[in-house]
Amino acid sequence: MWRKALAFSALVLFGAGLTGCAINRFERREAWRDQAEQMCIARKLVQPTAYVSLAKEIDGPGPCGMQQPFRVTRLGGGTVALKQRMTLACPALAEAEAWLADTIQPAATLYFGVPVAEINAGSYSCRGRNNQAGAKLSEHSFGNALDIMSFTLADGHVITVKGGWRGTEAEQAFLREVFVGACARFSTVLAPGSNVFHYDHIHVDLAMHDPRGLRRVCKPLLKFESQLNAANGSPRPLASPRPPARQTMPTQAPIDVEEDDPYGVAPTSSRTTGTRVARAPAAPAPTAYAAAPAPRRAPVPAHDAAYAPLSLAAPDASDHASDEPIY
Repeated sequence: MWRKALAFSALVLFGAGLTGCAINRFERREAWRDQAEQMCIARKLVQPTAYVSLAKEIDGPGPCGMQQPFRVTRLGGGTVALKQRMTLACPALAEAEAWLADTIQPAATLYFGVPVAEINAGSYSCRGRNNQAGAKLSEHSFGNALDIMSFTLADGHVITVKGGWRGTEAEQAFLREVFVGACARFSTVLAPGSNVFHYDHIHVDLAMHDPRGLRRVCKPLLKFESQLNAANGSPRPLASPRPPARQTMPTQAPIDVEEDDPYGVAPTSSRTTGTRVARAPAAPAPTAYAAAPAPRRAPVPAHDAAYAPLSLAAPDASDHASDEPIY
């Protein structure tokens, strides 16, 4: 009997050792994470509701966790369901709500005539980046990131990132609006074509890529101009909280990374076939493809580079972070 107990204990210890390797227990939790949480909570950017509840502190394993987790079952004041419950820290949840309000819902109405009713997304998970054992911890480990896999519209049609990124014209435009809007809010945005790990979802997080928290990573580089403007052609106002000004990449020769996107010809994301169930509305509705002259656009304020159109510049060769997968 004692031999069985000893063998079981050895297995438990071995499993714990593997877990320790997987989450990189030698990594330390940066002070800015707790500071960002405390500031967000002090400003009351997230308030408990019937769909957003407070949970106990998550402390570990290792440096994983957050001081004040929020369990979320619906976004947008209950108007948008979640396919699975999310656990997020205050900063990421506040930005996700603002992103939904100023980009996702307006884009859905613009291109499909109906709002988003459900989102399939992932959130907290204590693991290494790209699910690689021993890698630097993912922002998911701190409730500071989301992965968006698909959107379900109010009429029941589904737009997946995997199929829609190279899908119909409306699907592509909608997902690019979502992508560009995320780049104005989050410090990291990775979509299909950024690397091999992101062919089927859009990853967003609020990581600090430099000591001042100004640098951002937004990949892939796209030739796309947002159509989400007010009727007079001026940029739409962003929902609160406003994102911080971030440093953009140095200007270089324009490059169309999409042409080199391996997923454009892969079976998982065909150039000629889109998401099977998504379509444009049959009834007349405001659409970016209506035959009308292009609206005049007001210049972007020079003091805030975060609101400029997505840069077409190639990443700087000296940018070491751009060589490392971020997830």
